[in-house]
Amino acid sequence: RNPISEWQALWLLCFFVSWSTIDGQIRYTIPEELKEGSVVGNIAKDLGLSVAEISDRKLRIASETGKQYFSVDLGKGELVVSEIIDRENICGQNTICLLPLQVITESPLQLHRVEIEIQDVNDNAPNFLTKEHILKIAESMTPGARFPLESAQDPDVGTNSLRSYSINANEYFRLNVKSLEDGRISPELILEKSLDREKQASHHLVLTALDGGNPVKSGTTLIQVVVQDSNDNAPQFDQTVYKASISENTAPGTVIVTLKTTDLDEGPNGQIQYSFGTHTSDVVQKLFAINPDTGEISVIGDLDYEESKFYTFDVRGKDRGIPELEGHCTVQVNVLDVNDNPPEVILTSLPNPVLENAPVGTVLALINARDLDSGENGKVDLQVSPGYPFKLKPSFENHYSLVTDSQLDRETTSDYDIEIVATDSGTPRLQTKKLIHVEVLDVNDNSPLFSRPSYDVYMKENSPAGESLCCVSASDKDSGKNSLISYSIVDSVVNGIHVSSYFYINSENGTIYSLNSFDYEKLKVFQITIQVQAKDQGSPPLSGNATVHVFILDQNDNVPAVIYPSADMGSLPHQKMPRSAKAGHLVTKVTAVDADSGHNAWISYKLVEATDNTLFSVNLHTGEVRTKRGVSEQDDSIQRLVIEMKDNGEPVQSSTVTADISLEDGVHEAILDFRQKSKESNTKSSKLTFYLTISLASVSVVSFLTFVILGVKCIRNWKCSSFFCVRGHDSGNKNQSRNLQLQLNTDGPIKYIEVLGGDMLSQSQSFRSCFSPVSEISDFTFVKPSSTTDFKEIINVLDASLPDNSWSFESQQ
Repeated sequence: RNPISEWQALWLLCFFVSWSTIDGQIRYTIPEELKEGSVVGNIAKDLGLSVAEISDRKLRIASETGKQYFSVDLGKGELVVSEIIDRENICGQNTICLLPLQVITESPLQLHRVEIEIQDVNDNAPNFLTKEHILKIAESMTPGARFPLESAQDPDVGTNSLRSYSINANEYFRLNVKSLEDGRISPELILEKSLDREKQASHHLVLTALDGGNPVKSGTTLIQVVVQDSNDNAPQFDQTVYKASISENTAPGTVIVTLKTTDLDEGPNGQIQYSFGTHTSDVVQKLFAINPDTGEISVIGDLDYEESKFYTFDVRGKDRGIPELEGHCTVQVNVLDVNDNPPEVILTSLPNPVLENAPVGTVLALINARDLDSGENGKVDLQVSPGYPFKLKPSFENHYSLVTDSQLDRETTSDYDIEIVATDSGTPRLQTKKLIHVEVLDVNDNSPLFSRPSYDVYMKENSPAGESLCCVSASDKDSGKNSLISYSIVDSVVNGIHVSSYFYINSENGTIYSLNSFDYEKLKVFQITIQVQAKDQGSPPLSGNATVHVFILDQNDNVPAVIYPSADMGSLPHQKMPRSAKAGHLVTKVTAVDADSGHNAWISYKLVEATDNTLFSVNLHTGEVRTKRGVSEQDDSIQRLVIEMKDNGEPVQSSTVTADISLEDGVHEAILDFRQKSKESNTKSSKLTFYLTISLASVSVVSFLTFVILGVKCIRNWKCSSFFCVRGHDSGNKNQSRNLQLQLNTDGPIKYIEVLGGDMLSQSQSFRSCFSPVSEISDFTFVKPSSTTDFKEIINVLDASLPDNSWSFESQQ
């Protein structure tokens, strides 16, 4: 069986699962060179966690050395070796080798410190840098002379380190092992018997170095002793060991030690040159230099206390005799620490985003402070710069928790670059600053706010359903879905119909659309108040309201319609005219009405097409068709006229009617009879015109008298009436009683009075009197009837409405 494997098995049995807690920390002890996958201990059990908790709480390992030698088996909760550990590479010659680990768990966030002690195994044999060494000794050297030999190197520590030296048996030399202050042992060769070069010019010795392991390991080097003649006095140093203490910031060129030697020889045999020992390391030779003539040792490199605190090297003084003789001494240099390393701020865990309503004391991150200096120079004070709503809460040595110190507001500050200041206690003090970025998460604490509290929208009548009226806009200071706004209409009732039946709002962009097409002629004055609500998507959702006023505006959407004479399918009844007609003869009269209001209802007439354009003309305003000249024999017997009726709106609406006129010959009596009938017809037409004029005049007079009476009443009573009723009484005849209603209405800046007929017709007549906004009493005009009826009925109504009765006025508030 392999003895090394048995020894490792013994260590595994003794230390494999051993652990202890020191100051709340967990320590495991394992030997080096363990195979990958070897179990160090059950970390979950030692931390008081179940196997399920280590996954739920996201347990992870962080090494302060930067290299991961261990991992956690999440299925068993065991800490296992993930890479073979060589103690010599990690800790060098240090007796105690500790690997610090940080075990981090989340929910809640906790930090545990684990130390792994790496025990040395005897895996390295003592080794000499050179396998063969030539030692020159003068034959005149007296017994008892000492000659330092090369020291073997063994990376192992403790009992496994270098323990002893031995040489092969001989009659001239013996081996002496001396102990140095740093704990090392150094072999030296002592001359037991005077040498005689003539008997034996050289001696061959084997130097063996042994360690203390089990089994023991060894290394050898061959020493060839060359016996020299003549120069029999070697240089002697006044001290065997020279000691010096210098600061690590000592400037290059500074002399730290001056060596002194004596040599009883004269001439070249007494001239000494100084140099480093044969086996001086390259590191020492890069840091220190020896003046060969004066023996001054000076600093030539940059010292670093953190790299090495102690240097030991050999110096030899050699004369120039033949053979050369030399003396040896040891130089020990202690390096003193200075505060030349700034403190470090290490994030043990990355900072987590924090809600703006997080309670004071919420943990954001774990922070570690470190300084490579020692003593007071290595003590670190960690603080948060003033002006931040955060503070550091110490947990254990040089470990802190970053927590909130006051209430946060994302709308004021959405993120922070927190400045952490680390200051050591050295002289002078060194300082390090580190920025930690913390994001503040939003909560729904702001209601949507409209850009305006109310909106006025003017909507043209007959606008198609689905037309966009306006766009309301609200903003929310929150972010994310807390600022995503949806719009809705708060339902209310207008004219017995829900507002949601009239209008629709896009919930995403706040655009309001009409669901119906509105007719101004039916509604006259129409105003709708819409309550719009903006609601965010936060939890709980918050909302804000705004008011939208919608006004319906009249448009020129009605074409003129012929009411006299009665037209059938766009054609007037067949008209007859004698060929004997002269210029200016009234052939017929076209009367049309427009259901629109104001300028949209002003109608003009135009002859757009005729069989003979020179024969007829149409009056622009009255619609009368007259001859422009006398009828000739060459004129066609059938004359066709196309008359256009056009309103004054924008855009212009128009319609046409076709009239066929027959030119007939007749006997003289017939012609006279026809003329007589024509005269009678003209007489009747004149009577109609006369009655129409009288009717309009009477209505105007009645309206004027009404306004005068109302004005007198208002002056007397100092208050205005908003609704009036005029009622007609019988005067002895059987005329039907009639009511005339006057109603004061307001449409924006225009005030108007509607004069409504009572029981005269199945469909009431109304006339509007419009007042300017400057004068409340004077200047009114009649606009038009509010509804369109048959022309004959209008004539009858107007005829019946002549002032043949006595009138009385009744006022209602």
